[in-house]
Amino acid sequence: MTVILGAGLAGLSAAAWLTRAGQPVTVVEKDTEVGGLARTVTHGEYRFDLGGHRFLTDNQQLQSFVSELLGDDLLSVPRKSQIYIAGQYIDYPLTPLNAVFGLGPAKTGRILFDYGKEKVLGAFRSQKITSLEDWVVARFGRTIFELYFKNYSEKVWGIDSRNISKDWVAKRIDGLSLGRFIQHALIRFRRHRVKTLTDTFLYPRLGIGQLADRLHQCIQATNVVKTASAVESIFHKQGKITAIECACAEKKQTITGSSYISSLPITQFIAGMNPPPPDAVCRAVSKIRFRSLVVVALFLKKQRLTDLTWMYFPENIVPFGRIHEPKNWSSEMAPQGRSHVVAEYFCNTGDAVWQSSERKLCELTTDHLQKLGFLAPGDVLDGTVLRIPYAYPVFDLQYHRHLKVITDFLDTFDNLHLIGRSGMFSYLNMDQAMESGIMVAEKVIRGCSALNPAVRDDVPVSCSQFLQPDYSS
Repeated sequence: MTVILGAGLAGLSAAAWLTRAGQPVTVVEKDTEVGGLARTVTHGEYRFDLGGHRFLTDNQQLQSFVSELLGDDLLSVPRKSQIYIAGQYIDYPLTPLNAVFGLGPAKTGRILFDYGKEKVLGAFRSQKITSLEDWVVARFGRTIFELYFKNYSEKVWGIDSRNISKDWVAKRIDGLSLGRFIQHALIRFRRHRVKTLTDTFLYPRLGIGQLADRLHQCIQATNVVKTASAVESIFHKQGKITAIECACAEKKQTITGSSYISSLPITQFIAGMNPPPPDAVCRAVSKIRFRSLVVVALFLKKQRLTDLTWMYFPENIVPFGRIHEPKNWSSEMAPQGRSHVVAEYFCNTGDAVWQSSERKLCELTTDHLQKLGFLAPGDVLDGTVLRIPYAYPVFDLQYHRHLKVITDFLDTFDNLHLIGRSGMFSYLNMDQAMESGIMVAEKVIRGCSALNPAVRDDVPVSCSQFLQPDYSS
């Protein structure tokens, strides 16, 4: 049996893939619901995600898998985003007219001049690029770095941009430069499109959590998903994980398997190991950390707030970093004649934002949305707050060195596989997190086939076979 720790999209994808191949699986999840960061919260007649989660992939196998799971409930949503800078709303992806009239001809000219200067200097110098600042300036020029990337990145991570590794931005906008940005703005060049600049994305009709729910249905047809079960101990001996102990309804339960797949935060996994890892590994774990997220949802007495999918606020005069209006992703996310807005606050567990009361956070969000002109007094009917730890791995300049110590140790366990954003300490997109789970599942299936030729690794079973016929929930 394979034991999977964590029922986010990575863990659920691994479990569904193994289930499809006829493999026994037990999934253990500390929360009462599956989905992890990609779950949808229900508040009365409203539904919202923990931040906007679009689905977009170049992997056709994964695309087919998700399409099969969701069927007609998979919507194609037009993307329309803006960035609020210096009192102006700038389209993202960029459009030429908005760039000129939003930022002004002088600033637009300065952006282009800085970009050209960096290209010329880059041709004559060899520059070691290590930080986010180095990477962005080399590809976009200093003006656009100061305008957007510096403030937004520091708001997300809570550290100086010179101390943020280039890995984060390089992974998030791989293949993008100002040249490609302008090319896209002028001619919407699609043949070799950059995913960051896509004009549409896929989204489930009832929120991103619907994808997790369908995966859950797949698994439960023949296997077990234990929710409200927190992993407390991970036992190991002689290079193998031997068992886990979890707490469910104040009772301890020991679960054993032949393979273990973990999407738990890697720091949490190490902390639960019994016996404890070597001191050098524990010291390395103390040097890496995760950034947390506080989500504030306001429920409105309005038909619609904006026509946008996202709006970004890099400047510190606005305390939240991003908002989205779920109704613009799917009309079924809010009741008729009403809408809601979701604001994301990037923070550290235990800091002032994290500890603020629900009332204070709702009032703070309302106040700033009124100042920005989105809300009038009396528009807000209700509000709620969710606090999400382990939202983002923090990529400082030293994280690689510490992470290598940890992963080198975990690599010595031949029946352990790490997946997902938190499990791998890697800033994976949703599709990449699912891919990480599926790739490990295939590895486990091949290993079982090698040990037992009667176990096939090409079982042609459709996940739709496991789904309940009712697609309305």
